[in-house]
Amino acid sequence: MLRKVANKELYHCCEPSEFSFKTTDEIEPLKETIGQSRALSALDFGLGIESHGFNIYILGESGTGKMTTIKAILQEKAKDEPTPDDWCYVYNFKNPDEPKALSLPPGTGASFQKDMNEMIGVLRKEIPKIFESKEYEKQRAKIFEEFQHKQKDLFAELEKETKEKDFMLKKTATGLTLGPVKTTGEPLSEEEYEKLDAPAKKKIEKIGKELQEKLDDAIRHVREEDKNVKNRLSELERQVALSSVGHGIDELKNKYKDNSAVLNYLEEVKEDILENLEDFKPQEEQPAAFPFLKPSKTDSGFSKYVVNIFVNNRELKGAPVVVESNPNYFNVFGRIEHKVQYGVAVTDFSMIKAGSLQRANGGYLVIDAFEMLKNIFVYDALKRSIKDREIKIEDVWEQYRLISTITLKPEAIPFDVKIVLVGNPRLYYMLYNLDEEYRELFKVKADFENRMDRSKENISKYASFVKTKCDKIGLRPFDRDAVAKVVEYGSRLAEHQNKLSAKFIEIADLLREADHWAKRDKGKIVTAEYIEKALKEKEYRSNKVEKKILEAVKEGTILVDTHGAVVGQINGLSVLDLGDRSFGMPSRITARTYAGKAGIVNIERETKMSGKIHEKAILILTAYLGGKYASKTPLSLTASLTFEQLYGGVEGDSATCAEVYTLLSSIAGVPLKQSFAVTGSMNQHGDVQPIGGVNEKIEGFFEVCKLNGLNNNHGVIIPSKNLIHLMLKSEVIEAVAAKKFNIYSIEKIEDGIEPLTGMPAGEIQPDGTYPEGTFNFLVAKKLEEFYKAFKDKKDENGEKNNKKKNED
Repeated sequence: MLRKVANKELYHCCEPSEFSFKTTDEIEPLKETIGQSRALSALDFGLGIESHGFNIYILGESGTGKMTTIKAILQEKAKDEPTPDDWCYVYNFKNPDEPKALSLPPGTGASFQKDMNEMIGVLRKEIPKIFESKEYEKQRAKIFEEFQHKQKDLFAELEKETKEKDFMLKKTATGLTLGPVKTTGEPLSEEEYEKLDAPAKKKIEKIGKELQEKLDDAIRHVREEDKNVKNRLSELERQVALSSVGHGIDELKNKYKDNSAVLNYLEEVKEDILENLEDFKPQEEQPAAFPFLKPSKTDSGFSKYVVNIFVNNRELKGAPVVVESNPNYFNVFGRIEHKVQYGVAVTDFSMIKAGSLQRANGGYLVIDAFEMLKNIFVYDALKRSIKDREIKIEDVWEQYRLISTITLKPEAIPFDVKIVLVGNPRLYYMLYNLDEEYRELFKVKADFENRMDRSKENISKYASFVKTKCDKIGLRPFDRDAVAKVVEYGSRLAEHQNKLSAKFIEIADLLREADHWAKRDKGKIVTAEYIEKALKEKEYRSNKVEKKILEAVKEGTILVDTHGAVVGQINGLSVLDLGDRSFGMPSRITARTYAGKAGIVNIERETKMSGKIHEKAILILTAYLGGKYASKTPLSLTASLTFEQLYGGVEGDSATCAEVYTLLSSIAGVPLKQSFAVTGSMNQHGDVQPIGGVNEKIEGFFEVCKLNGLNNNHGVIIPSKNLIHLMLKSEVIEAVAAKKFNIYSIEKIEDGIEPLTGMPAGEIQPDGTYPEGTFNFLVAKKLEEFYKAFKDKKDENGEKNNKKKNED
């Protein structure tokens, strides 16, 4: 049914009288998230359940407050939860390439580090003093004296025996040697030895062999004694140092007696110190190999006793909440840093740095899903951590190197983090459908709405949101007229008279801009005037393309008629979305029809400029024509349909109604009024269906009509189902009220024929025909003529073919 839309249906006003306050200074700020009951329920469930795999993905359109909401919820929830332990990395004395991880109660990691540093500092002072003490020197000298006495006695006895057997024991550069002597005591020379008879030589050789064996035994015994002396000295040093080392270690053991891992580590430290006491003794500074390379002063021998505080929760109250804004691999999982010394990159366990995952351990980690997926390795490593329930620090590039290098492999720490991904719906469904592991590891979906009901409660919360922003970012107070305009703007964004937008980022931007204009005018309160100015200024900043197109229309470069009537031509309506702004613009749709069997030719489809939805709409249009006009005779029609001056693609079905009217006009030969524009989709039965962007489409045609002057003939035909979506600009509403512009709603295709042609559509009669003088009568008549013409032509061709065969 055709109906002229009343003024009150074009806009849903928010009356200032609905508010009990004069300015927002009189109301309380918002303390909750508006219109997201489903998402909040999902978050409450996901954050409360402790089972494995119930991590959360928050999805929703940009600007709906996803990140703000989850941060506020987590910060409130984390306050009442226990603070997780500190984590430290320490030297692994058994396997230095695999540093050990120690867990300590929150806040004690720094204390443990300080205690270790102080203990090592004390030992570095005390141990050298012990080795310089008189008691130590006395015991050390005693050991050496005993050794020297034994050595002297041993060689004195051996020397006595050699003399008795006419041999001499003498020292050479190669050590002690034995040689025969003459009765005078002088050494026997080789010439003298050769002159001896055989029995004398044999006797000397026998005695020399026996003495050599005894000399070897003596030397072996001396070496054993020397080793024993070293062991005794080492044991002496150990016993002497143990009093200081043991005392310091025992103090720390007593302080950390409840932590078995720390006790084991301290025992290993004690053993290592006692085994490496030389490091604690005063060292002479060695000259540099190259004078121009001054060696750096390092305490390399003592760096292994350092405690690396990996995660320090000393200042934390409750569980950690970490929001990772740049989730690359190292920022999330930590890294092993290096420093360059003499051109070589070196590292140790003290250079292991925590990532956001380790800092969030025992709490919550929030990551932007899109940013995470942009960074290589992160998503797979995160899933691996969740599955294995441990957090590892790895060199991810190791597998891609041609040469394997030695690096640290720190001990993994237990994983205890609730992961919250934040992203858009497209990413969620892509991950859910393409990654089976995702379904097991992120089982909770928190879906944020992009709009909410325009109820009294939500309108009141909208006002509280304005108050919250005023307090938070220091805006001037808004009066109730201004708040009413903000509510109306929320409905415009939601494209629904009974809904409000949940894209609060856009609402907040409007508040800031309105406050700016109030400040420029030195106003103390933001009024409705500044809201309207902010909207107009925002539109002006971004409507350059729209104005250029309107200029082209006015100049005649883009052909759009708003006066007169033309056969087979109509103004369709489309929306151009530039990202920061979308606006409506009329497009000329034309049709040509003639007898034939090709059916409807969609020129855009033939040139591959048509999308699938538009192609579907053309097929629906064809089915509608066949069902309505070909009940008795088949359609013998060839028709071409196109969007004129279209140089891009066309997609969507919102032009279906306009295409039907254009096609029927061409068939019937009845002109269509160019003062109208049409939008709406349809089904095969001719029922008109709602479309999107109805406000922009109406306003776009309104702007074109203004170019040549408005009159009471201009108007737009829209689906009746779209009436609930109307939130038009005041300029359009005023023109409708002044009867300079008209808006009609239709439910069936036939409803729009009379305002477009000035002829009644015509209802089908019992005999299947339409009454004379109606639009449908002319359409049916023309289609019948097309059929007869096509049939006659076919019969004529058939007779010619038969005649030619007979002649042959």
